[in-house]
Parts: sequence; structure tokens; C-alpha cells
Amino acid sequence: MIFLGKGTFVRQFIHAIISVALRLFFRRIEVVNVESVPASGAVIFVLNHPNGLVDPALVFVSLKRRVSFLAKSTLYDNPIGAFVLRTFEILPVYRRIDANTDQTKNFSTFENCFELLQRGRCIAIFPEGISHDATKLQPIKTGAARIALGATEGMRAEGRGMNKTNSDSSLIPHPSSLKIMAVGLYYTSKTAFRSEALIRYGEMLDVEPVALDENNEPPREAVLALTKRIEDALRGATLNLETESELDQVLKAEALFSSVYENLIFKQTLEKTFQRLQDLAARYKLLEKNDPQKMRELNEKISGYENNLKQSGITGESLSVLQHPARYVFRYLILRIVLLTLLAPLAIVGAIIHSPAYFFSNLIGRIFNTHDTDIAGSSSTIVAAILLMPLTWLIAASVILYFFDWQIALLSIPITILCGYVALRSSETLVDMRIWIKSAWLLLRQRGLFLRLLVQRKNLQREIEQVIEYL
Repeated sequence: MIFLGKGTFVRQFIHAIISVALRLFFRRIEVVNVESVPASGAVIFVLNHPNGLVDPALVFVSLKRRVSFLAKSTLYDNPIGAFVLRTFEILPVYRRIDANTDQTKNFSTFENCFELLQRGRCIAIFPEGISHDATKLQPIKTGAARIALGATEGMRAEGRGMNKTNSDSSLIPHPSSLKIMAVGLYYTSKTAFRSEALIRYGEMLDVEPVALDENNEPPREAVLALTKRIEDALRGATLNLETESELDQVLKAEALFSSVYENLIFKQTLEKTFQRLQDLAARYKLLEKNDPQKMRELNEKISGYENNLKQSGITGESLSVLQHPARYVFRYLILRIVLLTLLAPLAIVGAIIHSPAYFFSNLIGRIFNTHDTDIAGSSSTIVAAILLMPLTWLIAASVILYFFDWQIALLSIPITILCGYVALRSSETLVDMRIWIKSAWLLLRQRGLFLRLLVQRKNLQREIEQVIEYL
């Protein structure tokens, strides 16, 4: 992600900081279908918006192309934030829901969008207009469609003008060269440290030009039609469920399948997990409509299985650990124990030094969990960590400088960073190994319970598969 940075040195430097911060906060960042993004030409990316500033940051660092985002104007109220936004050519949107905003300024923002697109650049828009905690897309605003249609007509007009003076047809913007691409963002947890994030580059839409009216605006019918296409494309790239209860049911059902694959040794891709969630959501919706009684019975069985797991003190993933060859798992465990033992001094030092920054970053994230009317998600935690972690390294170097010379103090900075990273990875490895050890202990002491849970899971998987095939 670091090497995808474009533009000035300052821009690339900030890009690198954002990349490192995201990679440290998320245990896994998975990008799907980014290779289908056109290497040149005007593109409008439309995204869902579940996680505040993290959403644009993830798309920003995952693209090879230079992209300008549209963001709420209130982010410019902070001088430091305004500097960063201008560095990355982020354009302000003056929303009705924000206090004391002049919405007439959006005309200037639209003109800037037209100019960027007519130059073959990319912009990114959150058409829901707000960052939220809802389990489904919020109503799509028409701004993305209006910008696309206005820019396309501008391209056509510019093309006509160039035809009169320029014989090089390669320079003439093609009327239908503007594309709209849906981008779906999915998080296993929006706020938990070392959770996982999936960026799905989805359907590509062609934008056909339309004649503008006397006010230089596209016809309302064309705007609404394109907005509907954008909404359909975004729904295909995202997970949409009506309520938290429905989401919980689908997550539990999917966990029955993923637990077969996810364990100490192997993790299935987030894309496979997401596709299964989408499929289960659609099937569950049909089952709820056609046979609500069967739906309730299935949910009760899944809840019973979950309760049995909790009472036994293990997770679904741990049931699958010992299905691997014992020699392979044993060798894996021994190697990890040896590695953890060798790295223990670095891990302990790193944990002690970085604990205050980790604690205060999480505290700030819990306190500042909203921004205006938007859900901040993990934005506050990550921003706090970007500030507090370097401060931690400088404080450690200052303490060493007090007792030793400046060369040792300077050398201590990369060593401190290394210790922090070793502490992070060691703690994760310990958690993973605990799953294996608990599974082995259960198998040795309560083999009957272990086997009953495996059979119960298999039966539930079969029943869910039958429901899916039936529908």
C-alpha cells in the first residue's frame, strides 16, 4: 500500500503513514477485483459508508490511481485536518444536516468535480451522505448521478470544441468514457483492534450523456434512473439486512461453515466469507417469507449449538483444529513456542512501552465515537494512535538520551518500533495457540462432548444446506 502513493512528497509521506496505521489496526485487509479498475480515464467510485474516515482511507491506499474524495465540509473546520484534506485534493460537500453550512457552495464543488473528470481523473463519493451503524444501505442521494451526467455532457461539449481545432482524435473525450464503479466495504468489526476489512471493487456502470436543461442541470428522470442503477450496484457490493437481529442470525449461520476452515493453521478469505453471508441473507429472507415457522426452528437449533459451545468453553474454530494431522499441528505448535520464547524479551519490552498509547488510543476512540451526525467507527482510535505512537517513541528516546548519548537514543527509535511489533504479533500468536491447547484439553478430558459438538455442527450445516438448495 505504501508504494501506491502518488503526487508530492508530503502527499506520499502522509499516504505511507495512513497505510502503516491501517495495516497495524487491521489484522487483515483484503482487496478484491481492484485489477478491474481502469488504468486511465474518468471514474467515479461510489462507496457505502459504515466506518467514518477509515472508509476513504482504505480505498485511498488500495488504488493505483490518484483519487479525490468528496467529504463533508465540517472536516475543514480543523486547521490540521484542512491541510491534510487540501493535500489530497478532497472536495467539501455542504450538507443540509450540518449546521451553519451554505449549500450554494456545492455548485463550486460540482464544478471542480466536472473539471477533474474531464481531465480523466477519479473522484470518490459516499452517496448515502452519512456514516452510519445501520445494517443496510441508507437512501442514496442524487449527487453522484448529477455529477456524472453533468460531467459527461461537459465531455461531449469539449469533444465537439476540440473537433474544430484539433486533428488528433486521441485527445477528444469520448461521450461515454465516464465510468461509475461501486465499491463495497465490509468489516468483521468496525472498532475492534486487529479486526479485518474487505474492500470489494464491484460492478462498473457506463454513463450515457444527456442534454442539460436551461439551468445547466440534467433532467430529473435521468438523474433518478442513474441513481437507481448506482443503488443496485452498491447493493450487489455490500451486505444488506433489515435489522440487527437478522444480521446476528446470518452471522451465526455463516460461522457454522467458516469454523470448518478457520483455525490455527488456515484462514479462509474474507471474500468467501462475505459471499456466503450475502447468499445466506438472501435465502434467509426467502425462508422468513415462505416458512417463518421453519425459520424460527432453525434459529433455535443454531442458538442451542452456540450455548453448548459457550458452556464447554471453546469456540467453533477450535473444533476444527484437531482435524489436521497430529504430527503437522504438533510441529506447528512446537515451532511457535520456540519462537515466542526467543522473542519474549523484545515482546515484553514492547508491551510495556506501548501500553499507555494503546490504552489512551482506545479510550479516545470510545469517547469520540461520533463526529457531528456521523458515526466515527474506528477513525478516532486510529488518528489517536497515529499521534500517540510516535510520541511514545520520542519519549522513550528522550529517556535514553538522558542516560546515554544521542547515537544510542537515535538507535533506540527503530528498536522500540520493532519491540512494539513483536509484542503485537506475539500476543496474537498466543491467542491462536490457546485455541489449539483448549481443544486438545477438551478432546483428552471430554472426548464424548467434543464428538457430540462436531456431530451437532455437521447436522446443522446439512440442514442449512438443505434449506438453501430447497429455496
